[in-house]
Amino acid sequence: MPTSYSELRAQLATLTTEAFRPELAEIDRLPTLDIARTMNGEDRTVPEAVARQLPAIAAAIDATAERMSRGGRLIYMGAGTAGRLGVLDASECPPTFNTDPSQVLGLIAGGPSAMIKAVEGAEDSRELAAADLDALGLTTDDTVVGVSASGRTPYAVGAVEHARALGALTIGVSCNEDSALAAAAEHGIEVVTGPELLTGSTRLKAGTAQKLVLNMISTITMIRLGKTYGNLMVDVRASNDKLQARSRRIVALATGAPDEQIETALAAADGEVKTAILMILADIDAKTAEQRLTASEGHLRTALHA
Repeated sequence: MPTSYSELRAQLATLTTEAFRPELAEIDRLPTLDIARTMNGEDRTVPEAVARQLPAIAAAIDATAERMSRGGRLIYMGAGTAGRLGVLDASECPPTFNTDPSQVLGLIAGGPSAMIKAVEGAEDSRELAAADLDALGLTTDDTVVGVSASGRTPYAVGAVEHARALGALTIGVSCNEDSALAAAAEHGIEVVTGPELLTGSTRLKAGTAQKLVLNMISTITMIRLGKTYGNLMVDVRASNDKLQARSRRIVALATGAPDEQIETALAAADGEVKTAILMILADIDAKTAEQRLTASEGHLRTALHA
């Protein structure tokens, strides 16, 4: 890592995500619609960059699911935009997949206050990353995902290095080739999105790419863990009116049962969508359905054929 501002400046100059684009030097003089078209064109390149990393992403997901099936946790760690995206993805897992809040975690350099206000120096501290992981009591069944657009952020790199030394699974998500983060991780995912519309503003294409990758990691891991039935979110937590309505619709889509039967099953299943579906499709009571789901480790499709 650089030891002075001149060294840091020189290092940043080598990063694709920090490159200056002379052809956009007068973008501020364009009509708003032209700027929007330019930006939209830039955004369309992001899925293509992600597609080039799909084999690496799939390998990381399979390894993550295997550890989580043993009770491990998925832990995102990053600074700035990368850290916020990790917190966002983690916070959406409990309502979507009925995970315990401790199963998928997002840690941002500087702590929760850094979500809305930068914490000076936090992203430059490897020691802070190690301390944050030690506070969680990291185990060999856990997965730590370091996220950094540059691939050099000390907090993210330090997190991966510390986690790997403790035997946890490590994944590094960056947007530059040959990054320190990918080199430190067991699974390196480098989605090269190129220079940004605004020089160095990695909340743009790089941020979009990171969100797409994190969406894949959490969503497909949950599919592998039996949190879905086909493309239905059968572990959804009905914590508000919208989700309660969605729960009933999911049961209807999975079973084709009439409304009255759905309401009866959900009531007997204490609102658990997966249990209600199994009750209807297998024509069994709630207790038997719960026992089958426990025996199948929560996989509805397996429980249906038990």
